[in-house]
Amino acid sequence: MSDSRPVALDAMGGDHAPHEIVAGAVHAVRERGLPVVLVGSPRVLFEALADHDATKEVPIVRAEEALAMNEGALASLRRPRSSIAVACHLVRRGDACAVVSAGSTAGVVATGRLRLKAQQHVLRPAIAVRLPTLPRPTLLVDAGANADAKPEMLVQFAHLGAAYAELAHGATEPKIGLLTIGSEPEKGNKLTKRANELLQSSPGLHFAGNIEGHDLLTGKVDVITTDGFTGNVALKTMEGAVRYAFAELRTTVEESRLAKLGAALQRNRLRELRDRLDAEAYGGAVLLGLNGTVVIAHGSSRAPAISAACQLAADMSANGIVTRIGDRIATSHRSHRLW
Repeated sequence: MSDSRPVALDAMGGDHAPHEIVAGAVHAVRERGLPVVLVGSPRVLFEALADHDATKEVPIVRAEEALAMNEGALASLRRPRSSIAVACHLVRRGDACAVVSAGSTAGVVATGRLRLKAQQHVLRPAIAVRLPTLPRPTLLVDAGANADAKPEMLVQFAHLGAAYAELAHGATEPKIGLLTIGSEPEKGNKLTKRANELLQSSPGLHFAGNIEGHDLLTGKVDVITTDGFTGNVALKTMEGAVRYAFAELRTTVEESRLAKLGAALQRNRLRELRDRLDAEAYGGAVLLGLNGTVVIAHGSSRAPAISAACQLAADMSANGIVTRIGDRIATSHRSHRLW
């Protein structure tokens, strides 16, 4: 399945906007064959495209404003003509297949909810992040959209993640794990205890039970459901631990001639491991549960990560992630009404 509509790329969002965003768009167009439209200040973007001799390859849609990286959810109301708001409007109008932004996560989530609206029966959209497990990635849902959640939301997050895992990873019956402080059903706070009860009796979900923080990268389950506060802390802790481990490995290798020789012999394997653990190689997080596909790239994304995010957004849209989620949530809603 293919979609000829372009990806709407928020060119003004991100620590390295607009130049790295524009470079990523040019890479996506030239190397991946993806149609991309840049949203932002025409003058600034035209000059950036001229640096790549790409003014005729990537169209521009004007946006009068931009959300700063330190602006939160309320900025979506204060800046109705921001680049992310215009990008969402293009999707809602059918002129773009998906939105990609490396801007403020809170701003992107709030603007997406305001402009695209949540799908029917979806309590709250959630951020899904792929963790680099083997043999296939594990999805962490929610990774930061909802700091405060209800047990029923964690069940829906599981359904959102299951739809993603089925579509993107080929998981026929995704295993669901609930992130908490112990493997026993009675471990955790009121939120996770009640969520465990609901997950055990929820039709259409293969609930594998509770998992703990040390299970994040073991690949025991296909989807990890949690509230956005816990998920975001867990994700950033894991990313920090990976960076620390590689920094220590680099220091150790540089201290010994024998270690340098060993590293040289294992260069390809080490490069493969580095690439697999590189969060930017996955293209970003997907905001699930909206009437449109939204991918949130890391704020520090450079051109390769932006290009990968455009590919992820185009793939998710072309494969019908919104429809898949809608069908799952509708079925779940009907099942609960029959109880």
